[in-house]
Amino acid sequence: MDQKIALVTGASRGLGFSVALGLAPEYHVIALARTSGALEALDDRIREKGGSATLAPIDLTKKDAVAGICRAIHDRWGRIDLLVHAAIHAAPLSPVAHSADKELARSLEHNVMATQTVITMVAPLLGEAGTAVFFDDPRAGKPFFGHYGATKAAQVALARSWQAESARLGPRVLVHTPAEMPTATRARFYPGQDAAKLASPADEAAKVLALLSA
Repeated sequence: MDQKIALVTGASRGLGFSVALGLAPEYHVIALARTSGALEALDDRIREKGGSATLAPIDLTKKDAVAGICRAIHDRWGRIDLLVHAAIHAAPLSPVAHSADKELARSLEHNVMATQTVITMVAPLLGEAGTAVFFDDPRAGKPFFGHYGATKAAQVALARSWQAESARLGPRVLVHTPAEMPTATRARFYPGQDAAKLASPADEAAKVLALLSA
């Protein structure tokens, strides 16, 4: 296949959805998320643009599932050209002293361990010529953002270490801080916030696409 291949996690909604849609039809999009219905909606939109997608409704915390997807990609295409890691778990806001251990465990599993799994298994598919994109969030250390902020910061730390390690030989690793958007994740943090005052995921996706061509 001459068409470029992009693997997008968290592709069922928000920024992941918009980036996946924006990549078509230049890229064949391999879309990963836990909800198959939302992925099917993405597939419909991509097809309307004349693009194509492969849908993979999996849980990134399941190493065997991630390994299976990566093996299938290798067997079919032998590579990917782009990874966009938009998947995130948003723990409920809570004072650190009163936060539930199970929520911290879930946050670590989804935001840190799953990111390590994705990097480890996708790096060989990217090779030296590919590009990986991660998203930063400045709310680490803010009141009530303990579990989310700590694990999101750890996720970004993994990405930045990989970025430094790959600077000379590749792959290219980008870390982007998007503007505040009316996503489902943000709605959990700020219910009732006026969405009109926030950036649209489509506009923020356009910024990501511009980064790729820079």
